[in-house]
Amino acid sequence: MTSRLLFRTALATLLPAVALLAGCQHPHPPGQLVVASKSTLASVDPIDITGTAGLQLLSAIGDPLYATDAGGELQPRLAAAPPQISPDGRIARIPLRRDVLFHDGSRFDAAAMVFSLERFRSLAKMGYLLDDRISGVRASGPYELELQLKRPYSALPALLSSISLTPLSPKAYQQHRNRSLADRFVGTGPYRLVSSTPQKQTLLPFARYWGPAPSNSGIHLVTLSNSTALFGALVSGEVDVLMSSGMESDQQRALAQRARQGRLVEGIGPAGEIGYLTLLSDRPPFDQLPLRQAVAHSLDRELISERVSYGIRAPLRSLVPPPLAGSTPPAWPTYHPGRARELYQQAGYCRGRRFTLPLTFRSNVPADKLFALTWKAQLERDLGDCVQLEVTGVESTTAYRQVADGAFPMIFFDWSADFPDPDIYLAPMLACNKAKGAQCLEGNAAAAGSFWSAPGLQANLEASERLSGAARLPLLLELQQRAAAGAAYIPVWQVAPRAWAQPSLQRPVFDGSGRLVLQALSVR
Repeated sequence: MTSRLLFRTALATLLPAVALLAGCQHPHPPGQLVVASKSTLASVDPIDITGTAGLQLLSAIGDPLYATDAGGELQPRLAAAPPQISPDGRIARIPLRRDVLFHDGSRFDAAAMVFSLERFRSLAKMGYLLDDRISGVRASGPYELELQLKRPYSALPALLSSISLTPLSPKAYQQHRNRSLADRFVGTGPYRLVSSTPQKQTLLPFARYWGPAPSNSGIHLVTLSNSTALFGALVSGEVDVLMSSGMESDQQRALAQRARQGRLVEGIGPAGEIGYLTLLSDRPPFDQLPLRQAVAHSLDRELISERVSYGIRAPLRSLVPPPLAGSTPPAWPTYHPGRARELYQQAGYCRGRRFTLPLTFRSNVPADKLFALTWKAQLERDLGDCVQLEVTGVESTTAYRQVADGAFPMIFFDWSADFPDPDIYLAPMLACNKAKGAQCLEGNAAAAGSFWSAPGLQANLEASERLSGAARLPLLLELQQRAAAGAAYIPVWQVAPRAWAQPSLQRPVFDGSGRLVLQALSVR
């Protein structure tokens, strides 16, 4: 579809959004910017937030203890220095800044951090971030936080860079220490949240912020219902900045072309999202390792990337996206139809008998459906006498609810890490508390729907957690090689976040966690 046709289509569907945009775009005070995306936001409480839109908002109205800069380096934020670790690796003491205020004027200290972490541990949907690693939290001084670790964990600063763990004002949340506060946020970030609905959040600079002031006078985060409306709103000037989450690939390509022509400016962040297949390894048909390996060799990632996303979703042969440690060399095989045919033949197929390969995709995610249809055509072309892909669409909430029950022989998912470290990609898929041979009976691998493990795999995971730097790399590579050989997960692509801005604005920039730095948005 041409850009001109896309534009006409976009304008035709834009009218329902005009009323919303008019309320925040014209008029608004000079220096305030409208930033659009597709994602609605039901709650602004960190205990409720799991998706991209909520984490993006938290990154502007909250602060983490540590943060990853654009170069991938961890830097203290609310922490005053790196953690001080005890000789046995079980106690971490973190000195805190003394010059930080919450948006309600109350002071940030160790007691406030303990309040926020304990609340998150007991209530949050993402409470596993702490439960898997931390057994206790206390204030060891007015401005010193002490964490008791379940075992040594070298990636602790990266974990504490998760914006989900941003502190909240105990004064403001005293009546909500045991329940959600969905429409109000009182934190420490460079912006304060002055109003919030599922479709629009208004952010104004916090005058008493401890760090550099934002480069703009405020941000209006708005939601439009579909990709075409978002495209039209940007090219018509109704919004200042557009984030790529939820945008169709052909429209992303059209926006990138406009940026090359100087009609927009484009920013690209580090790839933090991966798309991958999960194969149910403990029951037929994928309890047969050769069949899983045949599937791994049957996937033409380059073709799929180009057909589904014009190359925007880059092919991936690792569970850990580059440039994180352990991502290279890639462990999963390249497309090899000859080897796939051999494996299918060993399983009794190809000679007048075709294997029915069952794939479930999330029906409400357009890229998933395109992936399924493209792979189906590719298999029919290259291995049609051996295998046929049978595709079934399931709404995403149903898929998430049923995957741990072993409901799907093979399903396509994506995963976005909340902080950039290999562990947050490997542990959710490979960790297993109780295993029997190659079967995970209890743990993350079971919850993820593969039910796959291997002797010594959990020990290797825990050993890698104790190491850092160059000493950690061999174990990370070994973990990926073993996962690739087991073929219970098959990585497909990685997705880098993008943002486009009007040509009068500075180029959008992203932090090391792949979130748009809203406070850096400004007029040239």
